[in-house]
Amino acid sequence: MTVTVSKSHLVVAQNASGRNMNVPVYQITAHRPGPKVYIQSSIHGAEVQGNVVIYHLINKLKALQVAGEIILVPNCNPVGTNIKAGEYTLGRFDPVNGTNWNRGYFYDEQRVLAFADAVDDGLPISEIKQQFRTFWQQAIAEKLSSPWGLGLAQQLNLKLQTMAADADIVLDLHNGPVSTRHIYIPEYARDAAQHFNIEHCIFIPNVFAGALDEATFCPWWTLQDRLSERFGQPVDLGVEAMTLEMGSQEVVQFAEGEQDADSILAYLGQRGVIEQCPYQPKRMRRVAVHLRDYKTLYTDFGGMVEYCAAPGVPVKQGEPLARVLNIDELDNDTATFTLRAPCDLIPILHFPSASVLSGTQLYKVFTHYQQIS
Repeated sequence: MTVTVSKSHLVVAQNASGRNMNVPVYQITAHRPGPKVYIQSSIHGAEVQGNVVIYHLINKLKALQVAGEIILVPNCNPVGTNIKAGEYTLGRFDPVNGTNWNRGYFYDEQRVLAFADAVDDGLPISEIKQQFRTFWQQAIAEKLSSPWGLGLAQQLNLKLQTMAADADIVLDLHNGPVSTRHIYIPEYARDAAQHFNIEHCIFIPNVFAGALDEATFCPWWTLQDRLSERFGQPVDLGVEAMTLEMGSQEVVQFAEGEQDADSILAYLGQRGVIEQCPYQPKRMRRVAVHLRDYKTLYTDFGGMVEYCAAPGVPVKQGEPLARVLNIDELDNDTATFTLRAPCDLIPILHFPSASVLSGTQLYKVFTHYQQIS
């Protein structure tokens, strides 16, 4: 059966001239029952590769047997995309309020617990899920309609979250500064790490810090745990949300975007979204850490930096991470020094600029990592 691809537009903001700023919303349906999927990209303006991934997904899905519904929202933050300084995109923060564009989503643990405590014991899982979705979308709508108003970033986040709240699978496509591919996966869904063709995985706890993946899985995870406790048996509501980091920001690569699309399709096939899926997870090396072991290396120096460790390549304790040039000491032996790894680690990303201030997040790295396949 041929899938149907339809397109609409969602107003996410207004500029100072009062003109609406829209994002395209692509809806893919095949009129067969199945999970609902929500995928968005470019909530941070410089993180553009996800748009190429969505392009490939749309074109490949047209030829596949889709079950359920897939909603794709590329370039979901047109404000951030257009914040430029010379040749650089400065679209990580709301320029008016200084808010990270990926930190304004909604979560209220007490509301989730109140709902869970009111659920009838004999209610089918499907009915619990539908009632909770309605309940949660109303809660988001209440937040969005606050009489005191909301900042631009939070308004945009909540409009996107309203669509994501109805999904069984939520994928938020991002990029690091200079980065290898990696994925954030909630600990309860760790098996999903085997279904993506992504080597580096971070398992994250049930802690809300404002991002879309957390705003999706924290309510369902909390609901699952409380219902499991109440009913005296495990309850699996089947909702998963992840952040996929698709390499480096300010970069578009069509060939790699197609590989990333194939990886997502392999995962969707495992979740029953694609019937007779021709895309399968690769047999490959995968390593994982818990979020507590995903460390940030800050500088206690300023200077000009050569990054010696490539993202994704393991580094042994004591091996070079960076070589630093001190402009104030060019005439003596302290003009350069080498920053070395404090332990065995895998660099995942590093700062994009060679000009570094003291206190800069120089690298983010895996420590105490383990191979999971």
